[in-house]
Amino acid sequence: MHRKCTEEIQMDILNLPKFNILSILENQFDFLIKVVTNSPPSACPHCGCNANLYKHDNRGQVCMDLPIHGKCVGLLIKRQRYRCRECSQTFWERLDHTIDERRNCTKRLLTYIEKQSLKRTFVSISEDVGLNEKTIRNIFRDYSNRLKETLRFETPNWLGIDQIHMIKPRCILTNIEERTLLDVLPNRSKEKVVGYLSRLPNRGRIQYVAMNMWQPYKDAVKTVLPKATIIIDKFHVVRMANQALETIRKQLREGLTPKERRGLMHDRFILPKRHKELTEMEKITLDLWIENYPSLGIAYELKESFFDIWESDTRQKAFLQYYLWKSKIPKELQSAFEPLTKAVANWEKEIFAYFDHRITNAYTESLNSLVRVIHRLGRGYSFEALRAKIFFTEGLTKERRELFGIDISTMIEKLEKGEL
Repeated sequence: MHRKCTEEIQMDILNLPKFNILSILENQFDFLIKVVTNSPPSACPHCGCNANLYKHDNRGQVCMDLPIHGKCVGLLIKRQRYRCRECSQTFWERLDHTIDERRNCTKRLLTYIEKQSLKRTFVSISEDVGLNEKTIRNIFRDYSNRLKETLRFETPNWLGIDQIHMIKPRCILTNIEERTLLDVLPNRSKEKVVGYLSRLPNRGRIQYVAMNMWQPYKDAVKTVLPKATIIIDKFHVVRMANQALETIRKQLREGLTPKERRGLMHDRFILPKRHKELTEMEKITLDLWIENYPSLGIAYELKESFFDIWESDTRQKAFLQYYLWKSKIPKELQSAFEPLTKAVANWEKEIFAYFDHRITNAYTESLNSLVRVIHRLGRGYSFEALRAKIFFTEGLTKERRELFGIDISTMIEKLEKGEL
């Protein structure tokens, strides 16, 4: 049950100069404040006459306002209807100086919801202000669309295209030179990527595109940026050697007794490491495994020598080293390494382009990790909300004379401070 507030509170509780407070009711959860406008119309909106208006009738209209003392606030507006003696037309007094009638709330509440929608879930805002969650979602959508129209990033010279799993796989685009995020697309289809690339201003300035081995990305770049050089990110290639080693490790374990498996304790953590990164104890452990399981040693050596290819100083040397490496794969291990050798056969030109232009998508990969952190912290967000949270939070864009995208170091700082 609502109770009446004192006259002293009534005087300053709203701070809406266009309204006079008639009464205030308060209960445990909310305020209901009855108000009336204090600026009657000066002219008829139909004929322009400003001398012959009279009050015709009125009605009560409830609109939500900013929370007060942690409670929802409803304004019960006594809205006056007028009739013009000159033209006999009727009209309701205007409230658009204060009220957004489309959302049935005050304009200041609308602004508050817009800002909060980039920081909080729609459900929590709904509980805070007393509007339906669907209304909050619609306000966010309109706000996001407005912001989108104002945000235009500089087209990069080096473009990164990769993917990230945000509810489902999405395409992520970056400016590799500036280490910034340009956009996250709803999916990774050729059509979406073509659409994005086609809208880029001065897209002809893009010289290099680093990507993973996803055919729709390649097709999209060939369609829109035929002169750009495609370079497969080396990290996507070399990790396939680790995946081959992992396949062999699992196959080996399947034929072992429980006791023998215990002898391979922590193998899945040690084997992916480069030999130069192993501790002395790990090297001793690895040598023991290799002595007992020679095929594992061969697989580990193949993985290591494949990584060594990427230290070649020319494309020709890398090319020759790769085919020498491939010839050394024993027949019994070829099926495990087949995904890697097939990938190189299908993407040979783009993979070995790395040795002419040493561009990688490593930054995009690290950015993926950051976006995953944001996603984890923002459970309950839709893709659209999460995207807006990244792109429209104030202070994240990197700029000099132009906007270059969302700056990675600033994102880290915001995350550490809990501001994202």
